[in-house]
Amino acid sequence: MTRQRSGSVTLTDVARLAGVSVATASKALNGRGEVAQATRSRVLAAAEKLSFQPNALARGLISGRTRTIGLLTDELGGRFAMPILLGVENALGNEQMSVLLCDARGDAIRRRHYIRTLLARQVDGFIVLGDSNDVRASLTADIPVPVVYVYGESDDPEDLSLLADDAGGARLAAEHLVSLHRRHIGHITGPASYRAARDRVTALRAVLDEAGLDLVGEPLHGEWSQNWGRQAGRMLAGSHPELDAIFCGSDQVAAGVAQALADLGRRVPDDVALVGYDNWEIFAADCRPPLTTVDVNLERLGATAVDHLFAALDGEPRSGVIRQPCRLVVRESTSPGPPGRD
Repeated sequence: MTRQRSGSVTLTDVARLAGVSVATASKALNGRGEVAQATRSRVLAAAEKLSFQPNALARGLISGRTRTIGLLTDELGGRFAMPILLGVENALGNEQMSVLLCDARGDAIRRRHYIRTLLARQVDGFIVLGDSNDVRASLTADIPVPVVYVYGESDDPEDLSLLADDAGGARLAAEHLVSLHRRHIGHITGPASYRAARDRVTALRAVLDEAGLDLVGEPLHGEWSQNWGRQAGRMLAGSHPELDAIFCGSDQVAAGVAQALADLGRRVPDDVALVGYDNWEIFAADCRPPLTTVDVNLERLGATAVDHLFAALDGEPRSGVIRQPCRLVVRESTSPGPPGRD
């Protein structure tokens, strides 16, 4: 028997072939629990035989959902927004759902307007995307559907916030350098106003304390830029000739540090091992030598946000803060130090 084209097949056709009512066929195809397993199998087999694909609008009418998620961000052009958005979009695409994206650009009036607009479109839920992994004001009181915060922690403990584990990532970097017998480790990072920068400093100091080591100088805080990396790299290496490793708060900063060390005649990794943060390919892979770095896996963070939003839509919401573990990506910018350092 030749299969019918899905466009000409209706739910009534599936129900007739399976020998059940249209209501029962609908429940079976939508995974409703009140359908016996044998009946469900018969309906699914009929749908497969007829190549039946339910219309997205019809599925929405059956389930009471529009199969659309609203994503609200404050900085679409920032370094972290796009990878997270890709993770969200891929996860939603796998479920044949759509995302409506709104960029408030840090403006409270624009943000409230977009919330009203997305609610008018009857989105099933919201993902609120931060830009700094820091604490932000909760928006949940104004949103009557499930909300998940990602790369930004809601100040309401009843909300669910998904963050990159900055302290854990810094610990990976520091432990790596210590394991390579680097004993004179410095730190160059972004503004102290960023919680991520402060958390990484705290974790770095903790690892060094455990190893009986002191940080070389004080943490150098500045912009998240190559220019700052070059400037701070010259200051740190010039003031501390014993320096044998630098942990940088971003790959962009580390790329600038690598240039400064080369200008000073300090070889990476022979003289100074170098570790970055973020695994930003444009800097990490193109650095000379390629950069050992901490990968926060932003796409996975976005996909995980979708998983938790689906759980909330299914009546199983979570609250609190979940920190996603990072991983260390080892490249040529780190190697064991010369013997005799211990």
